[in-house]
Amino acid sequence: MLETERLILKPIRQEDLSWLIEMRTPDPVNRYLGGRKMQNPEALTRRIRDYIDWYEKNGFGVCVMELRATGERIGTSGLQQLGDTPHVEVGYNLSEKYWRQGYGYECCYGWLKHGFETLGLERIVAVAHPDNTGSWRIMEKCGMQFEGMEKHYEMDVKFYSILKKQFLERNAS
Repeated sequence: MLETERLILKPIRQEDLSWLIEMRTPDPVNRYLGGRKMQNPEALTRRIRDYIDWYEKNGFGVCVMELRATGERIGTSGLQQLGDTPHVEVGYNLSEKYWRQGYGYECCYGWLKHGFETLGLERIVAVAHPDNTGSWRIMEKCGMQFEGMEKHYEMDVKFYSILKKQFLERNAS
């Protein structure tokens, strides 16, 4: 579990499946997550098992984001393996009504900090659909550098990364 100023991030559980389906299937949300092909009940039923298995194996992974003040679930975020690559990615997605309120930045920064300072990771990557300006601007605000276009999750994405040294230097107080 990870906590930020306004968020509590708890490991996703099988009991979260119906909420995950409801949160990720609306078009404004799923269009940046591979569309209905990847965000449908059958695909998410398989995916949630992968999330749970990764967390159990590694001690970190995709979490449900809850508002600290109310306990309301607003999205998912976490550190996970980027597909079949050796990279650990930070990922986040929010229900549309929570867009543009700083939650994406707050969870992304929190996961980068946790990944580097607590888990000892040396590099963290992130990907975003090219049209998802809000997401890749969060990556840039966190200090991540654009490396180019790549194909992940069956779509072309903007690929970003940051090294532990860069993150720690940028955020030294």
